[in-house]
Amino acid sequence: MKKFYSLLLAMILAAGVLAGCGESAEQPKENDSAKEEQSAGEEESEFPVTIKDALDNKVVIESKPERIVSMIPSNTEIAFGLGLGEEVVGVSDFDNYPAEATEKEKIGGMDFNVEKIISLNPDLVLAHASSAHNSEAGLQQLRDAGVTVLVVNDAKSFDQVFDSIEMVGTAAGEKEQAEQLVSDMKSKLDEIKTKAQGIKEANRKSVFVEVSPAPEIYTAGTNTFMDEMLSAINAKNIITEEGWPKMDPEAIIERNPDVIITTHGYYTEDAVGNVMSRDGWQDINAVKNKQVIEVDSDMVTRSGPRIIEGVEELAKAVYPDVFK
Repeated sequence: MKKFYSLLLAMILAAGVLAGCGESAEQPKENDSAKEEQSAGEEESEFPVTIKDALDNKVVIESKPERIVSMIPSNTEIAFGLGLGEEVVGVSDFDNYPAEATEKEKIGGMDFNVEKIISLNPDLVLAHASSAHNSEAGLQQLRDAGVTVLVVNDAKSFDQVFDSIEMVGTAAGEKEQAEQLVSDMKSKLDEIKTKAQGIKEANRKSVFVEVSPAPEIYTAGTNTFMDEMLSAINAKNIITEEGWPKMDPEAIIERNPDVIITTHGYYTEDAVGNVMSRDGWQDINAVKNKQVIEVDSDMVTRSGPRIIEGVEELAKAVYPDVFK
C-alpha cells in the first residue's frame, strides 16, 4: 500500500512539473505577442505630431498620412527619397523627377488648383515657403476645407536642406528614414570636402556660374546655395556681390574666371556654345581653355536629396582630374 501511495505521489509531482514546463514553454509566445503589441503601440504613438512649419504655424498631424500632395519639385523629391512614392497622389506641373512623379495627378504651378487638390482627398499637403506668401489665400482655402498644410522651409544652405528632409520625414511618419537619408548625405558631402581640401592653393580654380544667358546675364553671388557649393569643392566664386545679381559682361571679362558653369541648358539651345561665341569673351581663361560646362540645373538648385549629387557634378566640372 505504501508503495502504491508513493507511486501515486510521484505521478502527481511529475504531472505538476510537466504542467509547469508547459506554462514555461508557452510564456515566451505571450511575451512575443506583448512585444508586438508594444511595438505597434510605439509606432502609433508617433502620432499625433505637432510641427512648427516655415511660417511658424503649429501644424498638428493626427495620424500617418496616406495621401500626400506636393506643391513643389523639391518637396516631391524629398517624399520619394523617403520611400513615400505610393502615398504621393498629386504634384506640381513642374515635377520631372523621379520618373514616377510625372505620372501623378497635376495640381498646377505657381497658381495651383485648390479644387483639384481637395478632390484628391489628401491628408497632408506639402507647401513651400518660397511661394507661400503669394498663395496664402489658396493655402487657407485648403485649411478651411480640413486639409492639413505644412509649409516646408525655403532652404538656402545644406543644413537647411537637412532640416527640410527631417521635417517632411517627421510629418509623414518616416522620421528614422529621414535621419538615415540625412546621415548618408552628410557623409557623402564630407567625402567631397575632404577630397577638395587636398587641392593646393595654386591649383584652386576661380568660377563664374551663369544662371541666365545674355543679353541679361544673372549669376549666383554670396549668401546663395551655389556659393556654398563652390566653397565645399574649394573653388573661388568670382562674384562678390550678394544674392543673384545681374552682371555687366565687361565685369566678367575683367574678373577672368578659370571655369564657367552654365545652368540654363534646359531652356537655352546650346548653352555652352552661347558662351563660347560671345564677342570679347575669347580672352577669358575659361573660354580659351574650353572650360565652359553645362550642369543639370535641377541637381544644383533643388533643395532635396539630390543636392549632394549636384555638388559632386559641380566638382567634376571644375576639377575633373581630382573628381574622376
